[in-house]
Amino acid sequence: LPLAGYSKYATPGDNVSLQISNLPKNHRSLTWFYTTDQKIVEWESGEPTKYFDTKFKDRATLDSRGTLHISKVQKENSSTYLLRVLKDSGHEEEYKISLMVLDPVPKPVITVKKRQKMNTCYLTLSCGIQDQSVTYTWYWESGSFPEELQSSVLEDVHTPQSYSKSYTCQVSNPISSQRNTIHFTSPCVQASSSGVAWTATWLVIMVTTVLNLLWT
Repeated sequence: LPLAGYSKYATPGDNVSLQISNLPKNHRSLTWFYTTDQKIVEWESGEPTKYFDTKFKDRATLDSRGTLHISKVQKENSSTYLLRVLKDSGHEEEYKISLMVLDPVPKPVITVKKRQKMNTCYLTLSCGIQDQSVTYTWYWESGSFPEELQSSVLEDVHTPQSYSKSYTCQVSNPISSQRNTIHFTSPCVQASSSGVAWTATWLVIMVTTVLNLLWT
């Protein structure tokens, strides 16, 4: 059975190096596999290094330490790579390294659904991004205590006496993380985004300036 290696993460276009730290020093040959039956490169003692006709042919190099270097990886290069080592004793060992090539996560979008009954507001907040396998985390305050939830959907209740003034959704994968926050000025009343508020202020200043110029 292959010896457990490690998991490596990269983004499309990265250059990656797959290395086995405890590689046997005395060996006759090294062979890297993309899948169990597709060789990438093979080295044998006293022979020139042989690169096979695969998608890695012009992007893979093997150095003297047995490390496989792959340039400009793409998402389809995600796989469990195998290194087969034939030692001088004639014993063969295999090592495996899992490579995952992932896109950085985009900023999430928060969708708000509200249902009011008397003075109580029932909120359903959905956080999501398309075509990604990510971890979702919500941060908000319940009363005066910070709360956290590992889910893409958060349900909360607003009353005049108790409500959270902000909710933050964070999406993460092993290579990146992004957040988005929404604010409430009062129960069930969502605040405008900071960008919209800034634009409105800027327009007021511009209009005032133009009027001052006209009067002078």
